[in-house]
Amino acid sequence: MEKKHTVIDNTAEKRYELDLGDDMALIEYVLGKGLVVLTHTEVPPKYEGQGIGKELVLAALEDIRSKGLLVVPQCPFVGAYIRRHPEWMDLVLTAESAKR
Repeated sequence: MEKKHTVIDNTAEKRYELDLGDDMALIEYVLGKGLVVLTHTEVPPKYEGQGIGKELVLAALEDIRSKGLLVVPQCPFVGAYIRRHPEWMDLVLTAESAKR
């Protein structure tokens, strides 16, 4: 997938942000020990269906992987993305990965 926007990890607000110029898409998260719980994804209605959410989730997962953390996809959109892209399943916290 071609990246069209820059996604930043706004640690002060605990969310990944994708600046759309006149608006913003975001994924809110909660940090835990060795993991990130992705709780909510929000894309402004006028940008829905344009791949913004996918781009945002991809950037967040890449960042989480680069930090050596696991992910808990509490947000249904993130969970669906990971199910459609199984190459990210190794990041998902499972009973096995929790034993590491």
